[in-house]
Amino acid sequence: WGYQTSVQNIDFLVARIMPKYKNDDKYTVYEKDYIDKKGEIRTVKEHTCWDRKEFNSDNAMLEFKNLGFSNQLFPFPKSSSLMKHIAYLSNCKDGIVMDFFSGSGTFAEGIMKQNAADGALRSYILVQLPEICEEGSEAFKAGYKNVCEIGKERIRRAGKKIKEENPLAAKNLDTGFRVFKLDSSNMKDVYYNPGKTEQKDLLGHVDNIKEDRTPEDLLFQVMLEFGIPLSSKISKTAIAGKDVFNVEDNFLIACFDDDITNEIITAIAKEKPQYVVLRDSGFKTDSVAANFEQIFATYSPDTTRRIL
Repeated sequence: WGYQTSVQNIDFLVARIMPKYKNDDKYTVYEKDYIDKKGEIRTVKEHTCWDRKEFNSDNAMLEFKNLGFSNQLFPFPKSSSLMKHIAYLSNCKDGIVMDFFSGSGTFAEGIMKQNAADGALRSYILVQLPEICEEGSEAFKAGYKNVCEIGKERIRRAGKKIKEENPLAAKNLDTGFRVFKLDSSNMKDVYYNPGKTEQKDLLGHVDNIKEDRTPEDLLFQVMLEFGIPLSSKISKTAIAGKDVFNVEDNFLIACFDDDITNEIITAIAKEKPQYVVLRDSGFKTDSVAANFEQIFATYSPDTTRRIL
């Protein structure tokens, strides 16, 4: 019922609760209020903490509209105030919350609001199928191709609004997020039958990574394999014109560009990362590939090396 109580007064509260029989074999629970002049017990119907006005669908839509969205854009969004209250009740100030049906991204807004309120560091994971916005719908006319895009835009607007309305409390509030989608492996299927492979097919097996994959795709694959949180800090710098990713201040350094030289490998090794990952087809020459292990043995022997 929303009481903040202790073990000592549970018996007292239970004694005040009484069921009343109604028609069609149903009971309603009431709380004893007081005894009137006739000696009869008066009762009041208990209310749950989930009955608050700010939790209802009308307020949920008002919150959505206050972020600049049309009320026709997304039907029946959840209340961010309700999500904020759930985060508060969980009493998990540095944990991860997950919403498997994220819709417009309300849960993310609720988590950011509660983090701003108590200075906690909760993180969230939102899961949503890429439901297509039908052509002719308000969402489609507004430029949203699917529900996920609505959710992403809501998180951006909500984060900005929370910081604007709470400049002191939300000064250090993290409103950033990353978006991932499920896909097949980045690696090509190497289990082919030599007897069925022709000479013209051999060039296709020189690189074992699929052609449509980006360096970021490969980086996050490696992070997952090493058990590095996908929310980790990532910076990108250039060494001799090549993009080099640095995860969590030299915990992992990765470069997936082509034409990697001894100069680039040496520069990376001097940073002494915990892990380093390069692409097998990325070495400029065979001699550079051969020098890779020796360079790290010289400058950073404790680094765990991996070649994709």
